Amino acid sequence: MMSRKHREIILENVLVEAVAAEGKALSHIDGAVLFIQFAVPGDIVDVRVTKKKKNYMEGYILRIVRPSEHRLEPFCSHFGICGGCKWQPLPYNMQLEAKQRQVYDQLVRIGHLDVPQLSPIIASDRTEYYRNKLEFTFSERRWIEDGENPEEIAPEDRTGLGFHVGRFFDKVLDIRTCYLQKEPSNAIRLFIKQYATEHGLPFFNIREHRGLLRNMIIRTTEAGEVMLIVCFYHDAPEVRTALLDAVAERFPQITSLYYVINGKANDSIADLECILYKGKETIEEEMEGLKFRIGPKSFYQTNSSQAYRLYCVARDFAALSGSETVYDLYTGTGTIAQFVSGKARKVIGIEYVPEAIADAKMNAANNGITNCEFFAGDMKDVLDSGFIASHGHPDVIILDPPRAGIHPDVAEVILEAAPERIVYVSCNPASQARDLAVLCEKYRITAVQPVDMFPHTHHVENVVALELKQKSPFVLTS
Repeated sequence: MMSRKHREIILENVLVEAVAAEGKALSHIDGAVLFIQFAVPGDIVDVRVTKKKKNYMEGYILRIVRPSEHRLEPFCSHFGICGGCKWQPLPYNMQLEAKQRQVYDQLVRIGHLDVPQLSPIIASDRTEYYRNKLEFTFSERRWIEDGENPEEIAPEDRTGLGFHVGRFFDKVLDIRTCYLQKEPSNAIRLFIKQYATEHGLPFFNIREHRGLLRNMIIRTTEAGEVMLIVCFYHDAPEVRTALLDAVAERFPQITSLYYVINGKANDSIADLECILYKGKETIEEEMEGLKFRIGPKSFYQTNSSQAYRLYCVARDFAALSGSETVYDLYTGTGTIAQFVSGKARKVIGIEYVPEAIADAKMNAANNGITNCEFFAGDMKDVLDSGFIASHGHPDVIILDPPRAGIHPDVAEVILEAAPERIVYVSCNPASQARDLAVLCEKYRITAVQPVDMFPHTHHVENVVALELKQKSPFVLTS
């Protein structure tokens, strides 16, 4: 039933039918698809429509008339406001089914690719406290929650330290407890906020670009090491020193304590100096005896235990015998390159970020790996016929590009090089499907393995193995 109130469309007694893309659920209303946030299949809900087009609508739940038998109570008090963990009401097995279907839809139903039967998605052992890195933002004016009267909030209670709300760049939700990262993550954040409030330290105003405390990053390892990076908008040495000393005294388990002075318009610290205040320069993660040192700017998969499973799949799909030259494109800090190096003759890693390549070289040296070489630069500029002529023809190419996928020039070079096998790791099945359509000019897909890295979100990693359809002598034009 549809009613109009104050020019808004309200749909009543809507039966939620299925999980849809981008973490939403869907129903069909008068021939149009209705996408609903935070809904579970089987729910009967009243929906307020926020967008109406010819063939689809979007909306949010006004009232749950009758909850689905599958609906779970969200475990986090910030659910529905915080931009993360949107699938908390959805049982984990249904989350996995939706992610498996997402991969199938992108590769087969939408991408029209010829693929073998997808292997069942690899579930995450932990669905809470699975992240090894979180970033929190300081805000002079936090998000005011339902039930709060802004006029009754004391000035010291208006600040926030937490996550951005939904799609708002300037709205920060103050977080009490986050279930994504193990302790002492929550304790460190709450202590810093309390200290800053008690000592009158100005929180950042992102619109007016003023304040002192800007954001903070916490990194942890499976072995319990902790790295804290505190970002200041400008330097105030006495205040900064007092804060960092207080944190170090309260949390002696912090392995590496850094600070950054960031007076830019954005929060990125990639081009800024991270200054070690106390402790070790790096923390360390281990995988099959290989040790990976992680600095404040290092890239490392944010779900450590699932990263191991992901890399095992990539190595299995590469089917190495020990005689191959492997190219690891978008190598990051060289984790996959080093992980497969024991079964390859030589591994060449290429990555855009120079600091990541420095980490890769350092890690390889520390692990005693001598058959890996790493190069920094834009992939489309580095990977060309001259590079391949200098460093050897790849028998296997492993690639793990950013969400946008690979540049057409890179795809062209890969096709011309014609390695026997390609292993494509992706965090975005849509761009992966687009790239696979190009690669399938010469390759056939032999295996597909989804991996769940991020429970309670719609994000999914996917690994695809490709094999050259017809081997031919290697010829690469300049």
